[in-house]
Amino acid sequence: MFAKETYIKRRKQLMKDVKHGVILMVGNGDSPFNYPANVYSFRQDSTFRYFFAHNLQNLVGVIDVDNQEEYLFGEDVDIEDIIWTGPVPSMRERASEIGVENSGNINDLRKFLDAAIFAGRKVHFVPPYRAENVNFIAELLHVDRNYVKAYVSVELINACVKQRSIKSEEEIVEIEKAIDTAYNMHTTMMKMAAKEGTYEYEIAGMMEGMALAGGGPVSFPIILTTHGEILHGHDHSLQIKKGRMVVSDAGCENPEGYCSDITRSVPVGGKFSSRQKDIYEAVLSAQTLVPSLIAPGVKYSEIHIAAVTRLASALKELGLMKGNVQDAVAEGAMGMFMPHGLGHMMGLDVHDMENYGENYVGYDKKNVRSTQFGLASLRLGRELQEGFVLTNEPGCYFIPALIDKWRAERKCKDFINYDEVEKYKDFGGIRIEDDLLVTKDGCRLLGKYISKTVAELEEIMS
Repeated sequence: MFAKETYIKRRKQLMKDVKHGVILMVGNGDSPFNYPANVYSFRQDSTFRYFFAHNLQNLVGVIDVDNQEEYLFGEDVDIEDIIWTGPVPSMRERASEIGVENSGNINDLRKFLDAAIFAGRKVHFVPPYRAENVNFIAELLHVDRNYVKAYVSVELINACVKQRSIKSEEEIVEIEKAIDTAYNMHTTMMKMAAKEGTYEYEIAGMMEGMALAGGGPVSFPIILTTHGEILHGHDHSLQIKKGRMVVSDAGCENPEGYCSDITRSVPVGGKFSSRQKDIYEAVLSAQTLVPSLIAPGVKYSEIHIAAVTRLASALKELGLMKGNVQDAVAEGAMGMFMPHGLGHMMGLDVHDMENYGENYVGYDKKNVRSTQFGLASLRLGRELQEGFVLTNEPGCYFIPALIDKWRAERKCKDFINYDEVEKYKDFGGIRIEDDLLVTKDGCRLLGKYISKTVAELEEIMS
């Protein structure tokens, strides 16, 4: 938890931006794993945590904008709870820790909201993503649960995005701690991938253990696979074999809840084949171009285009593409090789604020999301601002089903050399990802540098 002044400042700014009504922020509770007393690891709602700090179950924050008052609601524990959980602060104490003057229980919350609704006041809330919170909000506001999303406040979404998008110095410190733990995770992966016959789950298990040892869980289920053509490969059942690349996309949360998201791709056994090296260096060329293009005011969609153009040029040199590179990119030919976006925002969520809706976070009225295959998956396309934290993660994939489909349709036949691409259907995929901070004049790499050149990877795996 940061100093209480941080949260006071955040809530005051939110009141200025929302202007009228009541802001409702429902924290998360425990979710049962297989029965009520056996639960998944607790994960607090990021919006609640950003404004009300507490990483504890079943809390609700309320900001009365009209009367400039703040409340923290929840239930005080009794002796039976203390036996299992140990002593915890009272609601009054929890409120005081974050500079909130008013506190109460859930019945008090119901009475407060009933009065606000009766008075015709607007109740603002962001989209809930857990079924139990949808039900709870429906109960509190006396609406059908099927229509809760119709009452979501776009005004509050925009106010939260405006504030959370710009990371403070103290937030950057926490993000870098999470990246430093990711350094340990990926460096260990590299060393383990040097040994043919290791199971993917052995590597993934070691990486997840390091995330926990760093003070938090993984920031998303680890992607660790020798089938890199599967973008989100969560199956870890295979033994790694020479001739394959291990794609490891993984990060963690630190104790303050801030995330990291790093990807490295390495050859099983520790030595690149000529074919692996060619594709890897094509991706690396695109990845290392990106930081030189980042600056406040530049659209990330334009940087995405520049990165895939660089990748297309490299693939043309390898005989996998043909024709005019710029025309190939404009026609969407790169969707064959990179069917995802260049990156996304990152903070308290690994895809920061994605629960609000990607278009509210990554786009705006001036920057509309493309419908083109591949480019449509770009989560961040808007103009960059100083203080943004984002990922830079180009990739190149050979997806047999997609190759077959496009070839049958003769799609982008003037730009894709299908006869050569066919030879790579057993290749898999490669992705390289770092986390960057947009600065006043450009950007900087966050956290410890994690090896990524061919020479660096072969050395660490030797």
